[in-house]
Amino acid sequence: MSPAGWVRILPFAVFMLFIAIQQGLGSLFEHGYASLDERHLLYLYPLKIIVVLLLLLLFRRHYTEIHLSDLGRWQTTLLSLVLGLLVFVLWVNMDWTFATFGEGAGFDPSVFPVGWHRAGMIFARLAGAAIVVPFMEELFWRSFLLRYIIRSDFESVRIGTYSLASFVIGALLFGFEHHLVLAGVMAGAFYSLLLYRTKSLMQCIFCHGVTNLALGIYVLYVKAWQFW
Repeated sequence: MSPAGWVRILPFAVFMLFIAIQQGLGSLFEHGYASLDERHLLYLYPLKIIVVLLLLLLFRRHYTEIHLSDLGRWQTTLLSLVLGLLVFVLWVNMDWTFATFGEGAGFDPSVFPVGWHRAGMIFARLAGAAIVVPFMEELFWRSFLLRYIIRSDFESVRIGTYSLASFVIGALLFGFEHHLVLAGVMAGAFYSLLLYRTKSLMQCIFCHGVTNLALGIYVLYVKAWQFW
């Protein structure tokens, strides 16, 4: 694997490693092998976001496919905004039991006392989901994996190049990354279609961020913690 591949894989891999650690510790806690307060596990989320953010900043010069100026194309950005909201609406209506994989842990901020502590955890969730996660995931899924499936020398493949195999495999794998599998497949497919339409990874990052921010606001408003 080339260095260009690793700088797009590593932030995602670290993110997934944190999830595995949290699940492992949670299992130990449930079976009585660990005496820590269950709330302590929730601190892994802000730690995870900070570590991934630092990696993204460290490697930022390698991410030449990200162009903030793409957001200046207001018609395309409007499309990304609408699509991001559509994915959010579909997501919260696709929480069917048969379409899930594993157990969704969720996050209920009320386990923390009212005040700066709870506010800080909520902010970490919102900022992580709406900013850090879209950059990290789009760099891995839409920039690296979709192109790598087409050709191992993925840098020689233009951003937004379509192939049926990469589209289907990418959407399926994106789905199985999430607890709501079919919702994840739907989101992965829409983000890839946006990439094919715009040839802009930044538009995908923006669209993904809109979805996650809308979902976070919805979760807080209706207290649907299972979506977190």
